[in-house]
Order: sequence, then C-alpha cells, then structure tokens
Amino acid sequence: MPHHPAIAQGRAAIITGAASGIGLAAATRFAALGMKVCLADIDAPALETSAEAVRRSAGSAGSAGSASDIIAVPTDVSDLEQVRHLKDTAFDAFGDVAVVMNNAGREGGGSLFGDLKRWRDVFATNLWGVIHGVQTFAPALIDQGKPAAIINTGSKQGITCPPGDTAYNVTKAGVKVVTEALAHELRNIDGCQVTAHLLIPGFTFTGFTRVHGVSEKPAGAWTPEQVVDFMLPALAAGDFYILCPDNDVTRETDNKRIRWAAEDIIQNRPPLSRWHPDYKDAFERFKP
Repeated sequence: MPHHPAIAQGRAAIITGAASGIGLAAATRFAALGMKVCLADIDAPALETSAEAVRRSAGSAGSAGSASDIIAVPTDVSDLEQVRHLKDTAFDAFGDVAVVMNNAGREGGGSLFGDLKRWRDVFATNLWGVIHGVQTFAPALIDQGKPAAIINTGSKQGITCPPGDTAYNVTKAGVKVVTEALAHELRNIDGCQVTAHLLIPGFTFTGFTRVHGVSEKPAGAWTPEQVVDFMLPALAAGDFYILCPDNDVTRETDNKRIRWAAEDIIQNRPPLSRWHPDYKDAFERFKP
C-alpha cells in the first residue's frame, strides 16, 4: 500500500494522547512501518507502559531499530511550555520529524449551563492543545523542507453539534476551523511540503468508552486500529477530511447528517433542527 510521503522508514512521528486509544494504535502502526516514534500523554505511568508495548510490537514485527527509536515524553498539551519541551526533546532525539498527530483529548461533560471549570478543562486540552501543537510544530516542519504531515483529531460532534455536550462540541468545531486554516496557510507557502489533515473518527471503542462503564467493545464501534487503517490510505490519497464510518454509521449517513446541519442556515430552519420535533418527520424522510 502506498503511503503519504512523510510516512517513511527512518523518519519520525510525534503523537499526543498516545497512552491509549487512537493515539496508541497510530504509534504502534507507525513503528511497525519502521518509523521512529515519540509518544506523549499526560498520564506518565500509562504512557511508559504503552511505549514499552510499542517497542515490543515493533520488535516482534522486525521493524524496530534501537530502543531510543521509540521514546515517551509526559506532556500536558494544555501547557504551551510542555509542548515546546516535547518538540525540543523529539528533535534532539531524532533530528527530523515527519508526522505530528495532535490527538490528545478530554471527554466532554460540559453542558451549556454546566460547570465552568469543566468547560475550561475541556477547552484547555481539546482546543488549546491543538493550537499549541500547530503553532509549535508547523514552523519547524516547514523549515525542514521535506514532506511532512500534521494530523489533528476532530469529531463529528464538531460538525453536526448534537445537543447536550456543548463544551466538547465547541472545542471540536474549533479544531476543524484551526485545521482548515492551517491547510490554507500551508498551501500558500512557496515550496511547502507539509500537509494538514482533519481526522474525524466515528464511534470508536477507546478509554472514553470505558469511562462510561462499557468494558467490552459495542458491536457498532470500530477499534482504534480500524480508525488508523482507514486513516493511512486517506493520507496517501491527500484527503483533508478523513471522515471515518463505523459499524453502525455509513459514509452515506454521515453525508446526509452533515448536509442537513449545513442546510439549517440555507433553509432558515431552527438551529439543530435535526432534533427539533417539528422537523423529525422531515429528517426521517431525508436520511437514508
């Protein structure tokens, strides 16, 4: 399978939120492809355990280099100085970085009239963490003059904005806007070989799922490994929006939901009309 030109043996990837879930699956896959990997996460003990698992997996696949090719850097992405330390550590270790995956995220729980501290915490990680990553890493990747990729993890909730978890929705909508702006900036820099991508997972069985008391993967959910399997060919194709299905929701269904949400403005419907009782029947006729 062809890959994005940044994904090449001997080059390096930095992944935040890498102690579990999609971040860990990406780290494992990049290492299996012969890349050097820097795993970052706020949970230092879990991070080291995961880094060791990646080392073992890469070794069993015959793709591991030296032990220093896979490193772990505890990082709170809400703290700009820690993100700068992450960059310095990775560049000092590898000399070259090809992929930055701003994937660290915090689950929601911030209702519109909910606890403001919860709002601030969600914003600090989900949105400011991505902004810190973009501002810290993008100039360094551009200056290398080599193919590179910045992958930011968004959410369908940042596009269709279902009611109930407003803080999370706002942060993921912000990630979408930031990543779109990044793609625009990069393509207008002469000779720039850095690309930007918005990863939009579907229902995925991760640590967030387990927090809600679900210990076994629901039938409708994808595994983090399936998300990464979907992501890699999309990167190779140059896709910006990497919109993942899952076992319950097809791409056709996602397209319908996104189109309906956008047409609230065009049709001058009430906001979030998909969940409005007056439009329930109309949406049922509209969707697949």
